[in-house]
Amino acid sequence: MFVSRIARRIASPKKAITTVAMAAATAGLVLTAAPAQAASTDSTAEAKSIAQKMMSASQYNAFSKIVEHESGWDVDATNSSSGAYGLVQALPGSKMATAGSDWKTSAETQIEWGLDYMNSRYGSPAAAWAFWQANGWY
Repeated sequence: MFVSRIARRIASPKKAITTVAMAAATAGLVLTAAPAQAASTDSTAEAKSIAQKMMSASQYNAFSKIVEHESGWDVDATNSSSGAYGLVQALPGSKMATAGSDWKTSAETQIEWGLDYMNSRYGSPAAAWAFWQANGWY
């Protein structure tokens, strides 16, 4: 594509972005930026469905609030400053390997690990959510 050939020829990334945007505008194209770490609607719905099957409705509601704040239900969410990973933002993410070797990509494994973590550390997802509300983290 013409725009990508222009971008490759320019050494400065900032200049390349400006040039590509100008070329796209000239060609009548609209460039939009996707939000970083956005989970697809399908994977979000699937993860939520898995979680709902693993706990009571009241515990799911609390679990869901934590996950929404921590990762937006994105299995691949990574905190750029701490390195926390996944739906429940485990730190380090590799801790979730205790729930399964597919911890990097499996919503079910991450939910299982997160639920176990919340139960063992706080007593329940509801108690973990109460702690999160008081502290802004869990």
